[in-house]
Amino acid sequence: MAHLPTLAAVTTGLHANYVTVLLFLLFGIFFGNLALGVAKLVRPSKPGGEKGVAYECGELPVGSSWVRFNIRFYLIALFFIVFDVEVIFLYPWAVVFRDLFPVAGSLVFVEMMIFISILVLGLAYVWAKGDLDWVKGLVRRDGTEVSGE
Repeated sequence: MAHLPTLAAVTTGLHANYVTVLLFLLFGIFFGNLALGVAKLVRPSKPGGEKGVAYECGELPVGSSWVRFNIRFYLIALFFIVFDVEVIFLYPWAVVFRDLFPVAGSLVFVEMMIFISILVLGLAYVWAKGDLDWVKGLVRRDGTEVSGE
């Protein structure tokens, strides 16, 4: 009859992994709270005067900090992030392409070309819509265009 491991031997190995994770979690919580407690003891209770003024590269701030920014700033930042994240997906594929090509053939290449073509279509759409133009004309309600400069 073959020797089978006991239930205690099997569960001990499984629980050892959970105990390690639990210890890391407890130490993380402990040291995080320790750092917050020390910071609370060291910091001033009610800073006033110059401590309450926003730091602007050594200059005193002028005007309100509640300024409306143009939506183009956000759109261009959003497009940059989207296309930048897509490039992150290209890098691992390029690294393992030689290893995958003998196994999967040209399927790996075709899939990536489909992915890149979707990106190019998205870029063409954004470009044709004019959302990448920094200076953009405004369209009035009657349909006439106003210069953006």
